Amino acid sequence: MKKIKKGDRICCIGHITHDRIITPRFEANMPGGTAYYFAKALRHLEHDRFMLVTGVAEDALQVVAGLRKEGIDVEVVPSRRTVFFENAYGEDMNDRRQRVLAKADPFTIGSLMGIEAEIYHLGTLLADDFSVEVIKELSMRGVVSVDIQGYLREVEGEKVKPVDFDRKLEALPYIDILKANEKEMETLTGATDPYEAARILASWGAGEVLLTLGDRGSLIYSEGMFHEIPAYPVAEAVDATGCGDTYMAGYLYKRSQGVSIDDAGRFAAAMCSLKLAQKGPFNGTEKDVSALISCGS
Repeated sequence: MKKIKKGDRICCIGHITHDRIITPRFEANMPGGTAYYFAKALRHLEHDRFMLVTGVAEDALQVVAGLRKEGIDVEVVPSRRTVFFENAYGEDMNDRRQRVLAKADPFTIGSLMGIEAEIYHLGTLLADDFSVEVIKELSMRGVVSVDIQGYLREVEGEKVKPVDFDRKLEALPYIDILKANEKEMETLTGATDPYEAARILASWGAGEVLLTLGDRGSLIYSEGMFHEIPAYPVAEAVDATGCGDTYMAGYLYKRSQGVSIDDAGRFAAAMCSLKLAQKGPFNGTEKDVSALISCGS
């Protein structure tokens, strides 16, 4: 497994989406996708060694312009369409129903030529966003971090169909950091126990396994050691969209500052809680995150 070093440049690659969010408390149309939530979160942490690579059509270039105006370095890979997601939540924010109203073109090795960083975070949304060949190529350039969610989603009509990642045994040895939630870990491994699932994923080649477990916190498995990360409760869960992306932004941000896995995990979890308590992307500060950690200690 390749190691993250202090000062490493982070590159997030993923599609910015049109999102329609439906919850018991509000309905809204807004930009979304891992690329968007990750970039907005790092912007509020004032990370100065970050770039975003996204694939959108002309109808989303205004969103890109807004990110650039905020000081975010954005590279656009042209796409014939922009991804359009509808996310409908029940009272339990872990209960999400999705529809895909439009798909973007996948990222290819050719479209990512010339992109240079030490850490590549792949924000997968759908199964064909990144081929295994792209993972292998980026692995030769630096640390590869993958949110596995997209590899477990195929689209039939407008509905999202859960599937297993059929090339996981080929891909995982090239993934240095793998993030999955509770449902995703079970789909991948068949295990309902996160400790067992983490061991299985590591045995298949994943270097560092991050499992997010909702209000039970998260579990990180690295080099044969488990790191139990607590959840930081909020008064009211408002909007869960982008929570996993916010977690990974906080985690990679702290790891690139040279902090330990435990400290990076706690920072990521607290940052995720602050985002859960509001609509839209994380817009707090590093001091806000540190204050929540102190209150929860």
